[in-house]
Amino acid sequence: MQLPQPAPTPVRILTVCTGNICRSPVAERLLQAGLDQVMPGGFEVTSAGTRAMVGDPMQPLSGDIVRTFGGNPDGFVSRQLTSKILRGVDLVLTMTSGHRGEVLQLDASLLKRTFTIREFARMLDVLDERADSAGNVPVTADGGSPLSANTAFWRGLPARAASVRHLSLPTDSAENDIIDPYRRSPEIYSQMEDELAPAIVSVLRHARLNVPA
Repeated sequence: MQLPQPAPTPVRILTVCTGNICRSPVAERLLQAGLDQVMPGGFEVTSAGTRAMVGDPMQPLSGDIVRTFGGNPDGFVSRQLTSKILRGVDLVLTMTSGHRGEVLQLDASLLKRTFTIREFARMLDVLDERADSAGNVPVTADGGSPLSANTAFWRGLPARAASVRHLSLPTDSAENDIIDPYRRSPEIYSQMEDELAPAIVSVLRHARLNVPA
């Protein structure tokens, strides 16, 4: 008698900022909305803050950005980053290098799975350029389900991304960070959007290009 195969687990992505009310919620909701279109049920995106405004909703201007790009900010509640939240996460995308350090203080085992979202996006851009020039080889399910193939692909992605880090270094390390707009002007929120949106687009493009056949 053949035992039933366990249901494939979704790729678990965590976005991290300070208060978990401005930057990481935007990344969470827009990545989830975009990835749901690529592979429904294939991804679970959540967020947390290193000094969270626990229980607060997303800031209104951040909610406006989410709506602009077709996401839904409703029902969001800020939460504090803990080692328990980090357990079992496949990929951590932080808003600054400082946040990355704070994640690793909580769980050093995530060293090779934690990036700032802007540096990760640049690495994916390099991988996509290489795939274009070499002829993109589709990800295949190899007899398994597309969901399990997708999870396997994304669990191997941090190592592939890190292998091209040297080709994606910024001219200024500040280009790894997303500006914090909390209690600042709408112009600073616009700057946050200008820094964050292209990184999200790069992640979603990589997902679309590598959706299992």
